[in-house]
Amino acid sequence: METATALVADIVRAIAPMDSLEQQHIDLTLSWLASTDDIFRRVRPATPPQHLVSYIALVDPVENALYLGLHRLAGLHLPMGGHVDPGEHPLAAARRETAEELGIDADFSVVGDRPLFLTVTPTVDADTHTDVSLWYVIRGSRQRDYALDRREFDGGRWWDIDPSALPESDPHLGRFLTKLRVDMLHRPVLDR
Repeated sequence: METATALVADIVRAIAPMDSLEQQHIDLTLSWLASTDDIFRRVRPATPPQHLVSYIALVDPVENALYLGLHRLAGLHLPMGGHVDPGEHPLAAARRETAEELGIDADFSVVGDRPLFLTVTPTVDADTHTDVSLWYVIRGSRQRDYALDRREFDGGRWWDIDPSALPESDPHLGRFLTKLRVDMLHRPVLDR
């Protein structure tokens, strides 16, 4: 196993699963990582057909809100993020995507600089492939406007962190929000 793949495996092992589906996704991911070092997208849109993504959930923990952008290609309201480049650390990808898509520096002070959640999801576009997504959480403010990358997003807006009132989005967003709410409830108020 190459160093970059082993590092990703360590990151995945450190994620505490919220439910049996997340445990299944963690197990699938660890098996995949053990079987190949070809884990980074090399050629757009789908080579290799399964590859790493760093999602960035922009959260206002004081107002219990999540910012989503209307993704042009997917036609869904999604967190920011993107594919991890070959050899890139997923946290570095999260920082890079935050700068590119939101124009800000990533502040990981909500839940820390490790991914909170992991999903394995087939995409819905014409070039179907599987995204293995590490969900990072960054701090934002509902009182601030964010300049989304117009090449990828057709605007964005804040949503209450309420899994029952979500727009059309990633199929795992509701589960992510449930895990985020539980995590934030267990943090001291000063951490929010």
